[in-house]
Amino acid sequence: MQSKLKIAFIGGGNMATALIGGLLPEVTAPEYVHVVDPYQESLDKLAKQFGVSTALQIDASIEKTDIIILSVKPQQLRQVAEALVPYVSAQLILSIAAGIRSVDIARWLNGYHKIVRSMPNTPALIGKGVTGLYATSSVLPEQREAADHIMQAVGSTVWLDDESLIDAVTAVSGSGPAYVFYFIEAMQQAALELGLPAEQAMQLAMATFDGATQLALKSTDPVAVLRERVTSKGGTTYAALSSMEDHGVKAAIMQAVKAAAARGKELGDEFGAQS
Repeated sequence: MQSKLKIAFIGGGNMATALIGGLLPEVTAPEYVHVVDPYQESLDKLAKQFGVSTALQIDASIEKTDIIILSVKPQQLRQVAEALVPYVSAQLILSIAAGIRSVDIARWLNGYHKIVRSMPNTPALIGKGVTGLYATSSVLPEQREAADHIMQAVGSTVWLDDESLIDAVTAVSGSGPAYVFYFIEAMQQAALELGLPAEQAMQLAMATFDGATQLALKSTDPVAVLRERVTSKGGTTYAALSSMEDHGVKAAIMQAVKAAAARGKELGDEFGAQS
């Protein structure tokens, strides 16, 4: 892989900002990063923070890049792809737009197929993300490696052989942080109702999630075994988990993840139908 990749970001939002921060200076240098965004305020902020070049619209400067990262909203992707057509020749197209399939991106790019789809999640904003990726058959090995380096700048990566599994990644890890926040909210609310002050309720809930996650990551045992070790029959944890089972919490969570995956597929159908 090149030591200094020339990268263009189409879209300068939070995820682009996180990626640029993670990429500099190890993967590339500020003079090799170009950001296109319709909002001058966003561009000024990125230029001041990172020293990158910026533009309000796509132009011929895109031709000089190795990788074009599509970091716009799904509903904007068709317009962006069509604007890129005159300037794409051999670059890798790395899309972080949710839902849009590579076949549709390729169609909007007038048949250009060097595309990697990715699904990062919001912990990428603090370098703790996880990203699912899928590469089309036209992507060169060195381009795949470059895409991996870029997304590893904000966390870990998981490569998929089947693009349809991106919907599952979206449901599990893409939407997943919201599930965790939802559970933390519930724990905090319960703590408040049990009489704990708000600050202590937050501290206890946050530290519990962080500690349990770190324990699970560092342990060689399955999470089911870890759960069993803190669940003495007839004890407090047993009472809590029994209540969750009685209320179908596990089944509800599984159904929720499947609903997210189904919605991801629907969005792909919806946005991809744009001709």
